[in-house]
Amino acid sequence: MRIAGLDIGTTGCKCTVFDENGCELGRAYRDYPVRRGTGAHEIDATVLIDAVYAVIGEMAHKFENISGIGVTSFGETFVMTDENGNVLAPAMLYTDPRGAEECAALSERLGNDHIARVTGITPHEMYGLPKMMWQKRHNPEIFAKARHIMQMEDFVVYLLTGNAVIDYSLATRSMGFDIDKLAWSSEIFDAAEIDVGLMSRPVPTGSDAGVITKSVADKTGLPSDCHVIAISQDQVAAAIGSGAFSPDVAVDGAGTVQCLTPIFDKKPDVTKMMPGKYVIVPYIIPGTYVTYAFSYTGGALISWATKVLAKQEALLAKESKLSVNEYLEKQYIKKRELDGIDTDGPSGMLVLPHFAGAATPYMDTESKGVIIGLTTDTSVAEIYRGCMEGVTYEMYLNYRNVTEAGASIKKLHATGGGAHSATWMQMKADVLNVPIIALNSVDAGTIGSAMMTGIALGLFKDLDDAAAHMIETRKTYEPRQKYHEKYMEVYERYERVYSAVRPVM
Repeated sequence: MRIAGLDIGTTGCKCTVFDENGCELGRAYRDYPVRRGTGAHEIDATVLIDAVYAVIGEMAHKFENISGIGVTSFGETFVMTDENGNVLAPAMLYTDPRGAEECAALSERLGNDHIARVTGITPHEMYGLPKMMWQKRHNPEIFAKARHIMQMEDFVVYLLTGNAVIDYSLATRSMGFDIDKLAWSSEIFDAAEIDVGLMSRPVPTGSDAGVITKSVADKTGLPSDCHVIAISQDQVAAAIGSGAFSPDVAVDGAGTVQCLTPIFDKKPDVTKMMPGKYVIVPYIIPGTYVTYAFSYTGGALISWATKVLAKQEALLAKESKLSVNEYLEKQYIKKRELDGIDTDGPSGMLVLPHFAGAATPYMDTESKGVIIGLTTDTSVAEIYRGCMEGVTYEMYLNYRNVTEAGASIKKLHATGGGAHSATWMQMKADVLNVPIIALNSVDAGTIGSAMMTGIALGLFKDLDDAAAHMIETRKTYEPRQKYHEKYMEVYERYERVYSAVRPVM
């Protein structure tokens, strides 16, 4: 038996195939364009689905007998289709600025507190429902033709199987899902004047949505009895694929976006979550929940530093047969040694990593990035190090907030490209003062999707069995108290930067 995980991201999708022992056999990837303008951030869902068919087809022709495909995707963004699944309009991304007025109107009708208590979400225009309201108001003729409103997971599941189902975690991202009743909130949809009948049927994470249609089998080369599993939002899939199943373990998602995902063994106090705009999302284990504490620029900021600032260093790194990241880390150590400064301690620079706006706890899309502490002697390597520290300080800010709200984090499981940087992993362990276990795979979302697919098909008995087959740890980074104290001295200044610079930016 072979199983696959399909991970649908904002700018590309990948399909990874595993054997019955959880060993990766191969993967395929396709990207697609995103249109970002001053007033609109959109994606063409027809191009996205073509990419999905392409990666599935590539894998199906390389590997026979794929018995199931688990589908996970990014959240909030929805697609309006007719009864046959034909896309009616471009899909508005979560970063799209439209929907603010509609969100304010809905909040005025029902109250922020009430919406948060029902949905686990503090109202914000990034979520689906305010943008549905915007579409109905500004494109009434197109909206009137809609027979389905689906996020990317249920959109793909529907086109593959003909069944419109959405898992609980992605349903939550609509801002219209009752997390206690695990059903759409008719009250909220009525207040929004959106027909709740347009939405897909909510199902538990990891539910079997059925077998593929004949046309999909013909198009992709998949066997006609291949099952499609509705998995979850990508961050939930990453938590599963990281082996985070209890409240003492949180996930350090060190990807393009830096995301801290803690687990709660009961529903958190909404009043403690609201100030930091932290959501409450049903998790895979009944009665448990996760939240997302994140920064829009995690690895993206490190990439900016290497691509924009380190052009000369990139050439020198190539000559030295090093990655530009490795080269900059070595140059930082070399300069600190020449200056007689501890190479493991904080750089002293303050970098506010809001280069794409601020996520939790601010949710301030207009905030800007800041670098403080530059002199004529400052090197690119030091700015690079400062960017690492800035992302980590922002992570610590969120860590403190979620622990005050009830999270009991004792260790982190790290995944994503950043988990391969020993420097960054040790820095995070020192700043947060908890052990960080780096996992072998950077694609925890795909692994989590495949794990749940294997469970749904009976290949694995349960989560623990799936984890034993598919999750491997690489290294544990223990916190060092000496450096934690040094970082905290700098952090005391860091946490004042946002309030100091925001009024003038």
